[in-house]
Amino acid sequence: MRVGIMQPYLFPYIGYFQLMNAVDEFVLYDNIEYTKKGWINRNRILVNGKDTYISLPLKKDSDFLYVKERYLSESWLSERKKLLNRISESYKKAPYFQEAYPLLQTILMFEDFNLFNFLYHSIKLLKEYFEIHCSITISSDISVDHNLKSENKVIAICRKRSADVYINAIGGQNLYNNKNFRQEGIDLYFIKMNPFEYKQFNNDFIPFLSIIDVMMFNEKAVIKEFLNTGYILI
Repeated sequence: MRVGIMQPYLFPYIGYFQLMNAVDEFVLYDNIEYTKKGWINRNRILVNGKDTYISLPLKKDSDFLYVKERYLSESWLSERKKLLNRISESYKKAPYFQEAYPLLQTILMFEDFNLFNFLYHSIKLLKEYFEIHCSITISSDISVDHNLKSENKVIAICRKRSADVYINAIGGQNLYNNKNFRQEGIDLYFIKMNPFEYKQFNNDFIPFLSIIDVMMFNEKAVIKEFLNTGYILI
C-alpha cells in the first residue's frame, strides 16, 4: 500500500497530482493549522505574460485554527465571479480553454464556504478529471493521536493505513528520516518532478504555475502521460 499525505491547496501545481497519481491512498490534512502565505488558499496563474496571484478571501479569524475551522469571506459571493472573469480574460485564447473552463466554473461556484470542504471538493473534481484512481482519506477520520507532530504523525497515519511505502513531495527531504520509517517497515521515497515545459502563448515559460495553467495549454492525454511518467522516486 502506497500512501501520500498533503495539505489541501488551491489549484495546486502539477507535481501535487503526480504524487496523488503515484499512491494508492492520498491522505488530505484537515486538522492542520492554516498557514498564511502558503498555498492553501492561493496560487499563481498567467496574466498578460506574468505570474499573478489568485486567492480565496477568508473570513477574519484566529491564525491558530485548523483548515477545517476556517471559512471563506462573505465577499466570495461577488469575488468568485471576478475571479472567473479574470481566468477567462487571461486564458480565453489558450488552446484548451473550452475543455478546462467549465470544470473551473463548477469548482469556483461550489456553495460550501468552509475552506476545507471547498478545497476538498476542488481536489476531488480535478482527480476525476485526470482519471487518478487513488482513494482520498481525510486525516481527522483516521484514529491516531492527532497531537503528534510532523514525522511522528506521518508514521502513525501510515501504520494505521497499513502502508508499506510512504511517498512525499521532494521538498520534505529534510523533514523525514529513512531509518525511522524503516524501523516501522515502511519504505520512504520522495517524488521529484521532471522538467515540464510547454508553450504559454508567445511568452517566456514560467514554471510551477497552478494546474489551471497546465490545463489551458495541454490536452488531457498529455497531462495524464506526464502524471504517469514525468517523475522519479528517490
